[in-house]
Amino acid sequence: MPKARKPLIDETRKPLIDENGDVRELKAEDFARMRPASETHPEIVEAYRRTRGRQKAPRKVATTIRLDAQVVEHFKAGGKGWQIRNNEALRKGISG
Repeated sequence: MPKARKPLIDETRKPLIDENGDVRELKAEDFARMRPASETHPEIVEAYRRTRGRQKAPRKVATTIRLDAQVVEHFKAGGKGWQIRNNEALRKGISG
């Protein structure tokens, strides 16, 4: 059975918006109630950690090219990594 989630709004707490709908100034008690995202939404944090960040030393250049549909289908048919295989084929073409 799935774990029950806490309600998003706790009616006993003061809202973070004022009567005009603007975000009010946060107070020490607001900060004291805050919890790390890893505690409140661990699934989101884990998904974020699995994503790759920026390259430290980029070795490739982002570009846009137009290819025949057959060419793209051929490489995509090989599954994940089709762009890498395409790059390798192009590299072989220039090095003869």
